[in-house]
Amino acid sequence: MTQYTVPALLLLGLATLPLHGCDGDTDNALLPPVDTESRTPVTDERIGNLEAPIPPQCYTKTEAEHNPCYTCHQNYDRDKAARMNQLDDGHLQGGYLFSDVGVTNHWDNLFVDRRDWQASISDDQILTYINQDNYSDLAPRLEKQGWEGFTPDLDNYHLAAGAFDKQGLARDGSHWVAFNYKPFPGTFWPTNGSTDDAVIRLPAAFREIDGSYQRELYLLNLTLLEMAIKQHDSMSIPATDETRLNTDLNGDGRVSGIARTLKKRQHYLGDARNIEIAFQQYPQGAELMHTVRYVGIDEHDVIGVPPRMKELRYMRKIRALENHDVRSRYDRERKDKHRGLLPTFVNLHEKGMENGMGWVMQGFIEDYDGRLRPQSHEENLFCMGCHAAVGVTIDQTFALARKVDGAEGWGYIDLQGMPDAANISEPGGEIRNYLKRAGGGSEFRENPEMVDKWYRADGSLNEEAIANADVYTLITPSRERALKLNKAYTHIVRHQSYIHGRDATWLPARNVFTEVDESEPPLPAEFRFFQWDLRMDWQPPRNQEKLARHP
Repeated sequence: MTQYTVPALLLLGLATLPLHGCDGDTDNALLPPVDTESRTPVTDERIGNLEAPIPPQCYTKTEAEHNPCYTCHQNYDRDKAARMNQLDDGHLQGGYLFSDVGVTNHWDNLFVDRRDWQASISDDQILTYINQDNYSDLAPRLEKQGWEGFTPDLDNYHLAAGAFDKQGLARDGSHWVAFNYKPFPGTFWPTNGSTDDAVIRLPAAFREIDGSYQRELYLLNLTLLEMAIKQHDSMSIPATDETRLNTDLNGDGRVSGIARTLKKRQHYLGDARNIEIAFQQYPQGAELMHTVRYVGIDEHDVIGVPPRMKELRYMRKIRALENHDVRSRYDRERKDKHRGLLPTFVNLHEKGMENGMGWVMQGFIEDYDGRLRPQSHEENLFCMGCHAAVGVTIDQTFALARKVDGAEGWGYIDLQGMPDAANISEPGGEIRNYLKRAGGGSEFRENPEMVDKWYRADGSLNEEAIANADVYTLITPSRERALKLNKAYTHIVRHQSYIHGRDATWLPARNVFTEVDESEPPLPAEFRFFQWDLRMDWQPPRNQEKLARHP
């Protein structure tokens, strides 16, 4: 096999904020202690896994029939519809085409037995832990130490839905906006270890008219962006008085009164009126935040989003790409993959890491005591695989394309009552289709609770039960499983072993390769090349009407 050295870009400098923690460290006694020698060093001085962008799920054993790969790797018929993402990596469905470094699975945490660790933490201890606020002190600590990168500026974000009004706008006036979306299939389902949310913010010009903030305008421009990502010609909006904006919003040729539909247009509105709406791209200066959290459990055993964050992830669009630049960058990515070259990204140190497609990314993750700290360089590399080089994304992002359409979708994520909508490329509930193709409730097929709930004894899917369930019922765990997931993950926190994997497992994985045999045949054609699109079809009749909310 070819021998590789560490690319120079990976070792350019150290972050000035200590990665291992900050002054005033205090041990969180809710979790078992781990001595320093048993913890993974958190450092930017070396890279242990040069293929960190390959996620653990890519090492799943398909056993000649199971295909969870289609939700990331796709080809699209460009004669039928244009698409910004031109990677065309559908051939990776069920195939193990790795570099010489990538054939070794570096995600050792998948094979750790954490049952003794779980037993040492009481239910009350873990519930207390996940309901602590580890967000609010992050910004003051960063500012105190002269941090030059992004500093989270959304007040009370630990309160989850409590930080936003009914339309998703942040109550603190920071202009972050939450939206309701369907979780990405597999790993991002709460039953597999984490809850999450996503928020967006556009630059001032998209929120203002003549320098004055206009809430209605902001929601209109957010909707225009949503339409650009999803390629819709029109979309519902909150009731908006056209005369206040002196603009024909619904395309009826008049400026006459209340509009509840926004028609496609070439430019944004307000002070952004000279900014052209780019095809399936966010405008320069757009920001996204995504928190990955523990699985919350309330007093009625309802699963939700708790205060404690596992991670806070941030993206900022630093440049919009011209069409020729998009083509060139995807051509280069395909060529590099074909040649088996290792991925490289521009390291901006405290200011983040460029993904090569117009975005800068940063991440914060729990330190030994459960406080959020900046991720190391290698920990940041983990995020780059999904946000730089998979064929299914739209402008290297996931969540906005999966948002509930239009006015109804502005507001904090809420899975209760959400139907198992189809995606736009095929009929049938998306979760139903995933469970059939993946052969289990995750890429690893090692979630027994999902098997018991949704599969029959002969291994076939119980489609009748699935058809009558909303997304909340389909993908959230029981209280017992949620407690186990939360306890298992704290083992990774205490050992600071994120570079070895972040999956909240407690039994050593059976359906995962430790080393990929390059002679392993790809999936047979009948289980390969499923056509799937990130975007959802929320409209009946293909999709059932919204289900009644849970009590």
